[in-house]
Amino acid sequence: MSRFRRTFFSVVFSVACTSLAAAAQAAEPIKIGLITALSGQSALAGEAISRGLQVAIDEINAAGGLLNGRPVELVRRDDEASPAKGVVAARELIHKEKVAVIFGGLDTPVSLAIVPLVNQAKVPFMGPWAAGTPITKNGAQPNYVFRVSAVDEIVDAAMVDYAEKTFGATKYGLIMVNNPWGESNQKGLVAALAAKGMKPVGSEKFDGNEVDVVPQLSRLKTAGADVLMMVGNVGPSAQVVKSLDRMGWKVPVVSHWGPAGGRFTELAGPNAKDVHFVQTYSFFGEQSPVGRKVIDALKAKYSNVKGPEDITPAVGVANAYDAMHLTALAIQNAGSTDGDAIRQGFYKIDNYDGLIKQYKKPFAADSHDAITAQDYVWAQFIDDRILPVGLVK
Repeated sequence: MSRFRRTFFSVVFSVACTSLAAAAQAAEPIKIGLITALSGQSALAGEAISRGLQVAIDEINAAGGLLNGRPVELVRRDDEASPAKGVVAARELIHKEKVAVIFGGLDTPVSLAIVPLVNQAKVPFMGPWAAGTPITKNGAQPNYVFRVSAVDEIVDAAMVDYAEKTFGATKYGLIMVNNPWGESNQKGLVAALAAKGMKPVGSEKFDGNEVDVVPQLSRLKTAGADVLMMVGNVGPSAQVVKSLDRMGWKVPVVSHWGPAGGRFTELAGPNAKDVHFVQTYSFFGEQSPVGRKVIDALKAKYSNVKGPEDITPAVGVANAYDAMHLTALAIQNAGSTDGDAIRQGFYKIDNYDGLIKQYKKPFAADSHDAITAQDYVWAQFIDDRILPVGLVK
C-alpha cells in the first residue's frame, strides 16, 4: 500500500471515529436525579414531584432533547424522609449515576443534609418542595442550590398576614414540629410578628412521632391564643388536629403546606377541612394554556388522573414541572453538563412562561429562589380535594 493511501485511510478512519464518538455523546442521556420520599406518609407528594418532572421531561424530549439531541432521563431514589438515606442517595447519584442536576424532595432536614455535599461536588441542586430558608441561603460561595418552591421566611410573613385578615387574629400561638424545618419557621414567624410590633403568646414544639399534643395545645389555650400557626408534615399535623378534637377547642389553624403532602384527611379526620394552608398552585379554576396542557398530559400519561381533583398535591406537580423546564434552560445556556456552567446558566435565564407564573430573570447570584410572596394561594381540604379558599363552597 502506498504512503498516500495509508495516509488517506488513516484520515478517513480518524474522521469516522470522531464522528462516531460525537454521535454517541449526542445520544447519551442527560441524567437528572431525584431524591424524595417515595414511601411512607408523604409518598403521595413524592409521586407528585416525580410526575411533574416526568411530564416536563417528556415535553423536552419530544422537542428534541438538550445539547444537540441528548434525551433527558430521570433517576429516582427514595430517601424515606431520612437525612442519612438522602445523603447516601446523593452520593450514589453524583458518583455512580453521574447526574447533571439533583432535584431534592420534601423534607427540609433531608435537603439541609444534602446541601453541603452538592456544594462540595459542584453539582447543581434544585428544590421543588422543601421550604427551609437555609436550604438556598446556606452561605456557600459559590452556591449550587436553587429552588422553585415556597420559602419559610416568606411563607411565615404570609401566614401572619392571612391570620390577621381572615380571622382577625391578635394572639398568635405557634405549634411547630421539633426539627430544623420547625426551627426555621419559628424564627420566621417571630420575625414576622415583630415586624408588626407583636410577639407570640406561646411557642410549642412536638416530635414527629407524637400521638398526643394536648399538653402543648393546652398551654397555648391557657395563654389566650386566638389562632394557631402550625408547621408540620402530614402525620404530625394530623395529630395536632386530632388533639384539638379531643380538647374540644375550636380555634382557627393557619398552616404551612405540610398537610398537603399525603393522607392528611384520612389521618386527621373530619376537622382536617378547618385547616387553612399555603400553596403555590391549584389546578382548580380557570387555567392558563400551560395549565390546560399539563392537565391533558397528566390525564394521558396516568390512568388514575381524570381531572384536577386527582392531581394532588398540586404544588408537587407544579413546582417540579416549572423547575425542570428552568433547569433545562440552564443546561442549554451552559452548553454542557458541567456543574459550574449549569450554575451560571441559571443566572442567564431571561424569561420563561411557566405553569405557576411568567418567570422574568428568576435567579441571580444573590437570589436563588424563583417563587415570591405574590405567588402563594391559600387552600383547604374539601372532600379530599385541595381547593383554593375562594373556591370552597
